[in-house]
Amino acid sequence: MPVKENRVYRAFTSPLATSPQGERRKFFDTDYYVEGYATTFNQPYELCYGIREQIAPDVLDGADLSDVIFQYDHEGMVFARNRAGNLHIASDSHGIFVAADLGRTEDARRLYEAIAAGLVDRMSWAFTVAEEIWDNDNDLRTITKVKKVFDVSAVSLPANDATAISARSFADGVMGERKAQELRRRRQIKLKAQIAKETTL
Repeated sequence: MPVKENRVYRAFTSPLATSPQGERRKFFDTDYYVEGYATTFNQPYELCYGIREQIAPDVLDGADLSDVIFQYDHEGMVFARNRAGNLHIASDSHGIFVAADLGRTEDARRLYEAIAAGLVDRMSWAFTVAEEIWDNDNDLRTITKVKKVFDVSAVSLPANDATAISARSFADGVMGERKAQELRRRRQIKLKAQIAKETTL
């Protein structure tokens, strides 16, 4: 799976289904219908190095959803597109709900059958972060606003390579910033001590 620069990839472990769950009706009248959640709200998950992340309920408010596509593992064929009217993506009380009509191609039939058989049973989404809140005491990042959603994808592994790479990249950046902050703090303490020493002489 190609990782595109400046995009965040997150996989979610909620099942992808071929029929509506609970009381919900199908969003599209099609033979190759799938639905699931790209993410849930306010449920922290571990990225790596003990750093956790969660998604705020209003994360899509103001986000660019003008051209979101549905793919398999974030690459290759486009199975559905909201601009074409065969992909639904919206927030509800649980998370970011996705429903798609995969189309009527042979590739769509194969993907649908893999989902129906439980071979491909998770979702992931690719986006850019607009706003976040960092809780240093709890090593928790809350993504409060997304700038743009690029795609939602059916994935075979919830912790696919792109998700791991993206999470490590973010965590490495956080760790690097923490080290830089600690160095600045130590320099300030050293400078204050030096100034205090010089003023007493």
